Amino acid sequence: MKTKVIQAILVALLLLSVIPISMAGDPNGAKTLAEDPDAPVNFVWVLICAFLVMFMQAGFAMVETGLTRAKNAANILMKNMMDFSAGALVYWAVGFAFMFGATSYGLIGMDGFFLGGDAYDVSTAMLWFFQMVFCATAATIVSGAMAERTKFRTYLIYSILISAFIYPIYGHWIWGGGWLSSSGFMTGLGGGYGALDFAGSGVVHGVGGFVALSGAYILGPRIGKYKKDGTPKPIPGHNLNFAILGVFILWFGWFGFNPGSTLAATELRISIIAVNTVLASAAGAFTMMCLTWWRFGKPDVSMTGNGVLAGLVAITAPCAWVNTKAAVFIGIVAAIVTYLGVWFLDWKLHVDDPVGAVSVHGFNGLWGLLALGLFADGTYGNYTTEGPMVTGLLYGNAGFFACQLISVLVNFAWAFGLGLLMFYLLKRTIGIRVSEEEELQGLDIGEHGVSAYPDFVQTKSSSKDGE
Repeated sequence: MKTKVIQAILVALLLLSVIPISMAGDPNGAKTLAEDPDAPVNFVWVLICAFLVMFMQAGFAMVETGLTRAKNAANILMKNMMDFSAGALVYWAVGFAFMFGATSYGLIGMDGFFLGGDAYDVSTAMLWFFQMVFCATAATIVSGAMAERTKFRTYLIYSILISAFIYPIYGHWIWGGGWLSSSGFMTGLGGGYGALDFAGSGVVHGVGGFVALSGAYILGPRIGKYKKDGTPKPIPGHNLNFAILGVFILWFGWFGFNPGSTLAATELRISIIAVNTVLASAAGAFTMMCLTWWRFGKPDVSMTGNGVLAGLVAITAPCAWVNTKAAVFIGIVAAIVTYLGVWFLDWKLHVDDPVGAVSVHGFNGLWGLLALGLFADGTYGNYTTEGPMVTGLLYGNAGFFACQLISVLVNFAWAFGLGLLMFYLLKRTIGIRVSEEEELQGLDIGEHGVSAYPDFVQTKSSSKDGE
């Protein structure tokens, strides 16, 4: 049965690859170049930034592998390869069209499927590549929260659904001309612009983080994570070297994420965006170091790495619209949000998130949206230097803060709600969790028939009750 499904997918891809595509756009770039002499430098800028974001997949792979156990390392690496590969194909087929096609009632895009017709165009291809790597980031966030106990085939299915529908449709509402950013009500409330999100605190990280929360909740904790009385037990990762290397890769790649979202090298605001990005992340790291040092008597390495990522996530939405003092404050709060989020999920909700993905990406995705509504200082316009300038609550625009608050509520309801529905249906049909025996043995052998460390002896030492 599995072989037939794989064969059908391969045949469908082969047929799609030979269907003639009309050339209604500008597929060779001559017209684009004639109309805009700055096009070459902007194209190079955006594509290089997209390459940086693509390399963030390596960072996620290292963080997730390092913070989990050796017996699951190959499984996590395989998931990070395949959510990117499968996600790229479905985002090409339908996701990009749903996100950036001509809007239907502000809810969903309806053209540009398979990058055909007018979408067979150099400018559209540039935007597709840049947005595809963002989409892959949203999908891969989920793998960390559900690590060490999820079936690989189920992982493939939900990664495809996130890339094809969940991410693009919310993205359309913010970046594709949809209702959150452009409806009469929202633009009137916000002062000429609706809800905003410069580089994806909500679109990418909020969506990925709250789908991850729904998945971890439906999936249940790893064997041995909680004692009979509900007290959580730490399950240390096997390689902090990998984890912190991954943090640095993500940190570097984020400069493609944030400054690249100008979509133009000629937007000199990129320097402010880069400075805000590094200050928020540094503040997040330093604050988390202090928090763990105060709480545990020693500064915690893995949590400090998550402090870096928390600051990066939180500054992603407001990076173009706030000043440096606000960026530092945003990073400080991001670390506190992550620290409290990890405690709340572990001790109160009993949601097992091996890498802290929900706290870092989900909770701080929402904080980033709110921070934009608070601290936008009126020195930069709506994604360009042209007006209207964007101002937040502290600069007299309460309406824009209300827009951001609405966006926060919609983001959580959409991602968490659809995530719950998706994982519930998957659980009731093909199942989402591996067997107890396979989980104890490790997913490397059970799912892939190979070990990332073939000379490392695996044992079934974990117990059901964590005692």
